[in-house]
Amino acid sequence: MRSLISSLLTVIFSTSVSAQWIEEQEKDKVPKVPVKEFTYIGFYYTHVVGTNFYATNDLLKGQIVGRLFSSNYTNTAKKVATYAEQRYLPFFIYQPKLLDGKAILRASFEIDWTWGDASYGVGGNFGSAFSADQVNIQTQNVELELIPAKGWAINFGLQRLFDTPNNPYRTGLTTLTTTGYRLAFWGSDAVGVSVRQDADYYRWKAGAYQLYENNVQENDDVIMSEAMLELDITPTWKQGFSGWYVFDRGNGEGGVSVLGQGLNSMLNDYNGTFSFNFGGAKYKADVVWMGTFWNRNAELNLDCWGLSGFVVANMGKAQLDTTGSWVTGADILGFAANLRAGYKYGQTGDDIVTADFIYTSGDDNGIKDKKYSGVITGNTWGSPGGIFIGHGAYILFPHGNVVNRFVAAVSDISNIGYGVAGGTLNLHHDFIPYKLMGKVGMASALSPVSPKGGGSYIGTELNFKIRYTPRVFMDIELHGAYLALGDFYDSPLVNGGQSNRHKDPWTLFTSFRWLMF
Repeated sequence: MRSLISSLLTVIFSTSVSAQWIEEQEKDKVPKVPVKEFTYIGFYYTHVVGTNFYATNDLLKGQIVGRLFSSNYTNTAKKVATYAEQRYLPFFIYQPKLLDGKAILRASFEIDWTWGDASYGVGGNFGSAFSADQVNIQTQNVELELIPAKGWAINFGLQRLFDTPNNPYRTGLTTLTTTGYRLAFWGSDAVGVSVRQDADYYRWKAGAYQLYENNVQENDDVIMSEAMLELDITPTWKQGFSGWYVFDRGNGEGGVSVLGQGLNSMLNDYNGTFSFNFGGAKYKADVVWMGTFWNRNAELNLDCWGLSGFVVANMGKAQLDTTGSWVTGADILGFAANLRAGYKYGQTGDDIVTADFIYTSGDDNGIKDKKYSGVITGNTWGSPGGIFIGHGAYILFPHGNVVNRFVAAVSDISNIGYGVAGGTLNLHHDFIPYKLMGKVGMASALSPVSPKGGGSYIGTELNFKIRYTPRVFMDIELHGAYLALGDFYDSPLVNGGQSNRHKDPWTLFTSFRWLMF
């Protein structure tokens, strides 16, 4: 009897231990929260605008990119243009657990329209007229990221081409617009391959991108390659170095619609970049950029003072084929420099003062001497190809709160090849921490080279912003800006062919934005 009881207790105890062991193993095998393979991120933006500058060409239907008073037919008048615009950017991310997170597929799209613009048609930036039913979705990115080891990433496909060493898919917009080259040279999308490594004290990337492929059997492409390295010199100071190279054999073909792209295309006047007047001669060009950039607590997260900046030189040669042999069309040598400083005087990230200065060299005679001493950016090959938007101005320099209209007096830091010397000063304050913020600012600029018939003073802008945050990642804003034009616009060369200066541009708009996770 005693033996039987002992046997029963052993069986019961063994069963209990076994069940407990199995339960623990099952807990380890089946997580309480399943691994998430699909991720959705959405950005919704809409605004109502009142302004006195607009495109006078009905063919553009309000789709404006580039410089005020250029061939995009922007003009100012006494009348007020009022309209509403809407933008939706969905991002879809797939990271299958079958591959242990070593592969990520990203796809992002864009749907824009001006309220009431068109319906029952095909084309981007339209689709909100009565009955809607427009085929209007635009593809931004479809790219694959492979992660062979910790800190490494290989991206290929249609991806973001930004002038920063940081991974644009893992970095916030504020970081991208205050560090590196701040998207002033390259800030768009391109198809290609890039490799990067993010280590504890350094990060680097290298890539090659096909900006334009014409005839696949011929050497008539436009290819851009890049290499960037950033080092953490101290816990607060970062120093970077970069090199870019554009191999341009497209001869002005491709690019944006009928405007083309490249050194001698109509895109230059549209975007506000320098146009190389090669006539009808065939050209080939090689352009190199060498630069260094730095930042110390640029986003004011570590202490009260922040600093960032860059210096870049672009150099190269364009050759012409006029008689069956190649001759020099233009030697290229120009430079750009930027310095931004900030001070946080209060308890939140919006209790700050910032000052931002930009200088780019200019050319006083075009390429009559077969030399160009100004700056070249990605806006020569794309629209837009570079977006200098992190300065706080609205009209003098371009602003990021846009849908179909992305225009400014100095839309590209080359300023049509005349160069620019200017900056902004902004005071931000949180009236109710993380709830109600206000900002006032000013911007002013000169041109190192004056256009024929005009002066060097481009203008001065005053602006303001009020932001209310009812919920996290949801903002309601009111913006306004006024730009007093200078004698730079007395020149018909920069004033849309007019001998009289345009009316001073202004804008006032209210907006709603929501970032969804």
